[in-house]
Amino acid sequence: MGLTRQYLRYGPAALFGLVASARAGVAFVALRGERGRYVAVPACEHVFVWDTRKGEKVLILKGLKQEVSCLCPSPDGLHLAVGYEDGSIRVFNLLSGEVNITFNGHKAAVTALQYDHLGGRLVSGSKDTEVIVWDVINESGLYRLRGHKDAVTQALFLKEKNLLVTSGKDTLVKWWDLDTQHCFKTLVGHRTEVWGMALLSKEKRLITGSADSELRVWDIMYIEEVKDPDEPESKKSKGSSPGAEGNTEEDETLELDEQPEERIVKCSKVGSIVREGRDRVVTLATDRMGKFLACHGTDAVLEVFSVLSEEEVQKKLEKKRKKAKKKAKQSSEEEPERSVELSLQEEIQRVTNVKASSKIKSFDLILSPKGELKIVLLLQNNVIESYNLDLSAQVPQAVRASKITIGGHRSDVRTLAFSSDNIAILSAAAESVKIWNRSTLQCIRTMDCEYALCSLFVPGDRQVIIGTKTGKLQLYDLASGSLIETLNAHDGAVWSIALSPDQRGFVTGGADKCVKFWEFELVKDEKSVQKRLSMKHVRVLQLDEDVLCVRYSPNQKLLAVSLLDCTVKIFYVDTLKFFLSLYGHKLPVLCMDICHDGTLIATGSADRNVKIWGLDFGDCHRSLFAHDDSVMYLQFVPKSHLFFTAGKDSKIKQWDADKFEHIQTLEGHHQEVWCLALSPNGDYVVSASHDKSLRLWERTREPLILEEEREMQREAEYEESVAKEEQPVVAGETQGETGLAGKKTIETIKAAERIMEAIELYREETAKLKEHNAICKAAGKEVPFPVNPILRAYGNITPSAYVLEVFKKVKSSELEESLLVLPFSYVPDLLKLFNEYIHLGSDVELLCRALLFLLKIHFGQITGNHMLVTVIENLKKTTISRVSEARDMLGFNMAGLQFLKREIEAKDEVTFFADATERFEEKKRKRKKKEKMVLAVL
Repeated sequence: MGLTRQYLRYGPAALFGLVASARAGVAFVALRGERGRYVAVPACEHVFVWDTRKGEKVLILKGLKQEVSCLCPSPDGLHLAVGYEDGSIRVFNLLSGEVNITFNGHKAAVTALQYDHLGGRLVSGSKDTEVIVWDVINESGLYRLRGHKDAVTQALFLKEKNLLVTSGKDTLVKWWDLDTQHCFKTLVGHRTEVWGMALLSKEKRLITGSADSELRVWDIMYIEEVKDPDEPESKKSKGSSPGAEGNTEEDETLELDEQPEERIVKCSKVGSIVREGRDRVVTLATDRMGKFLACHGTDAVLEVFSVLSEEEVQKKLEKKRKKAKKKAKQSSEEEPERSVELSLQEEIQRVTNVKASSKIKSFDLILSPKGELKIVLLLQNNVIESYNLDLSAQVPQAVRASKITIGGHRSDVRTLAFSSDNIAILSAAAESVKIWNRSTLQCIRTMDCEYALCSLFVPGDRQVIIGTKTGKLQLYDLASGSLIETLNAHDGAVWSIALSPDQRGFVTGGADKCVKFWEFELVKDEKSVQKRLSMKHVRVLQLDEDVLCVRYSPNQKLLAVSLLDCTVKIFYVDTLKFFLSLYGHKLPVLCMDICHDGTLIATGSADRNVKIWGLDFGDCHRSLFAHDDSVMYLQFVPKSHLFFTAGKDSKIKQWDADKFEHIQTLEGHHQEVWCLALSPNGDYVVSASHDKSLRLWERTREPLILEEEREMQREAEYEESVAKEEQPVVAGETQGETGLAGKKTIETIKAAERIMEAIELYREETAKLKEHNAICKAAGKEVPFPVNPILRAYGNITPSAYVLEVFKKVKSSELEESLLVLPFSYVPDLLKLFNEYIHLGSDVELLCRALLFLLKIHFGQITGNHMLVTVIENLKKTTISRVSEARDMLGFNMAGLQFLKREIEAKDEVTFFADATERFEEKKRKRKKKEKMVLAVL
């Protein structure tokens, strides 16, 4: 076997330049005992927790590969549920920052997450149109609810009853009875997608946001309430307010639809609140107390409304009644008294509008103990803004409390550059240039600029040059962070800039069909005595097409110019005479680079191919299909024939230009990669993407073997294909409204395989033991029995105990799916073992759950097997006795805890009243003292 070329692996080192991704929502989280100060935001695959007061990142909840699509903090504030693009949900502990639970059930991105009021259950809605209810305490899925025809946009639990309300892009709002797990009511009063939904007035009202400027308000009444004969008529008719809209065509449709299904809940439309925005609702939410409602569209305005409580409504009604009586007396005594009601606009009042600095993507509200409303906004342009709303003011105005911006650019980074000492990184976007420290990843300079397209560090690393979309060259001084000089270099965009190998000048290529040569020079500064750096235009090369990219050969003899006509022209630098034309690409060459020894040139094109050419004769050595979309950037690793390419398919790939082989793929970005830069020593790669993130990749000492890399790739593809396979079907179950919560994944298959292996080991060891006992009996003496090494590793346990150990190690959330793929031939052994375990009283809850599930899915085969009749009979006896024992113990413990709770409450009440008496006495003393002072003065 010949020697294989050894490569070193590049691995992810850091993600920076990102404040927050606009994909998922923003949420206030309780951290260090404080609410309203810390906010959790999505950041590609991670979740960042920011301190809004200091503008610092305090916690990073690290994800895997998939982008975050949804966030929901738990009611106790200790956990954060995070939904991902692949349909998985992970629950993080905010104290430790670690993952507690992982749920896999959805096939597409999670779009809605919500905890119930106790935090014991979690509901998730997805783009796959399904809703799943999860048990957070047991770490397992309860059931899957099917019914929506498009992505689910919101899901809410009702505290009063065991009900769930979901809304979707299919224009429907569905009501689910979670006791029977079926949809008992569908609201069809919307003409377009229902984008948001919230419960108000102690869950007596539902408000929905759609694609128009109306927020529709619905009254919720439980059927028991509706049918109550003692209920006053005024309460029943409440809702048909004069301020609300009259009966529309929608209401008639709704009423017709409601007639046959008046069950559990009656939901009738009361009217609409009209928003100022004319576009669709993006987010609609209330604060935790339900006192304030806010919503926003696709613009930069957040509309805040206050919702009157029942007491406030009654006070207003009393005032109105008094006024009406007064009017009636003044006008005439004979006029009959009219029924007085509040209009919807009086019950839900507009407080103010909050104008953000850019388009709002999501928000969260929290009412502070001081009576101040805190609002946090996640903006489209990589910014988090927080506002305080003083509600005690006559006209409440939102005051901006903080703005987190320093950590990133407002728009996509279009150019990157490394300093010659590998320490500083330059990134430039449409509005600013930032200089980052590579080791700390802190932004050390921010300078305003025009729309940047290309950049470079001037030799010495004290100045930088930026080429802009308007055709200007901007020279910045890094020490002062100021713009020194601006030159009008081209009549169109400056697409490319390249430093000359002798470092005395540089060359630029622009959309005005010119290549211009520049030299550095020192000129006298008018403001100071010292000379400053400037740029002098030396020569120009006029071409027939727009110039997209320019590169010098390392010996500075040749200049490669990429043109809009899909060719690359090579010129002699000294005479500017034409040397070679490289043609073969079907679309324009967007990027190219020449290797360190000047023998090869690699070109990357919008036709998704990379071509490697010889610079001596201009022959094409190889054409490689590099990316699934345009190749945006290409650069050789210094002092080697390896090069990196970045594509619009969000991938970065490394290639070998000698062997024409793909070495590795750097996956991390979630959207188009615009540019990358390699450090002069080749140890670091930095890349910028449309997902607003900058990523740093580091060359490790780990050798990379191509065969192993290909094998790992095949395994990853197989695991992906397993997840996409059809889900196993339970015998006798139809594809109805409800189903199992979990889904088949590679983890569930591995768990099933481990159970199978454990049962096989148990069978083998049991057979060996029988054989051993027979030998001992025949020999009439004890013969030593060889212990299985696996059992010895577990501390010389019995084979049956080993099966239980393996079973206990299966994740709670994967248990049902693992048992579902387990072949029936293993089930009889498992049932016998279950009987043994339950009889011993170990892990009764887990074993009963598994037992009932196995009976459910293999009912026909188990009942038809005469061999299992006795086993089932024994299981019936042991299970009932053990479960009743466990129930009694739980009941006893619950009673004890309730007794302790009552004792503590009684003690607290005594201390509370003692404190109140002390405060009262203190006030009395102060009042008497004040009176004495007043008398003394008089």
